Amino acid sequence: MSGTDRPDPMRAAQANMRPVLPRRFYQQAGIVPRDDLFAVTLDGRPARTPGKAFLAVASRPLAEALAAEWQAIGEEIDPQRLPITRIVNSAIDGVARQMQAVAAEIITYAGSDLLCYRAGEPEELVRRQHEAWDPVLDWANEALGAPLVATTGIIHVAQPEAVPEAIENALAVYDAIALAALSTVTTLTGSALLALAVAQGRLEPEAAWAAAHVDEDYQIELWGSDEDAQARRAGRWREMEAASRILQLVG
Repeated sequence: MSGTDRPDPMRAAQANMRPVLPRRFYQQAGIVPRDDLFAVTLDGRPARTPGKAFLAVASRPLAEALAAEWQAIGEEIDPQRLPITRIVNSAIDGVARQMQAVAAEIITYAGSDLLCYRAGEPEELVRRQHEAWDPVLDWANEALGAPLVATTGIIHVAQPEAVPEAIENALAVYDAIALAALSTVTTLTGSALLALAVAQGRLEPEAAWAAAHVDEDYQIELWGSDEDAQARRAGRWREMEAASRILQLVG
């Protein structure tokens, strides 16, 4: 038996630890109007969030996207295949009751935004960071009134006093669902600016994702990547894609 053919006890253990997924119990997912919202239905019965609220949103296109997820899920209800639903559930069950706290967390990210902390070397990485990040900082200054300051190194640099208020004002127009999506993009990219750039149509999700991974991609070019790291990044991208789509559908 070759090395590649030998059983991997770690992977076998991980497989045994995977939870048993519930079987699909419905044939058709759809939407119906409900109290000025559009509610997702499963065989005509209202779908509910983990907190037992109705899975209902104000945007018909978003409701249709939710129903499409549930329709396409297959024979098992795997939450990993419901990324839009998971974000909307978090918005309905959690974010809607603590919007100020969620906004404050995004503002905190802006205070130490990924785009503000630059490498001093090597020259190629410095160039890539400037090309990907400087236009977003310029946009934040001009469009949001947030004059963030970039620095070299990782030592924290306090941003101008105008920045928190500018980010807070930019976030004020978003409802709970959009704020949940913004929070997701912010966390995944490490940048409130990239999240707002996606929300406001300044960047396509793919461009924001590439900007967030300038450093990582440079290291991969030098040293390569492993299978597990690729799988983790693919999973994060699915979340990013779902959150970005929500922002487009509710915009």
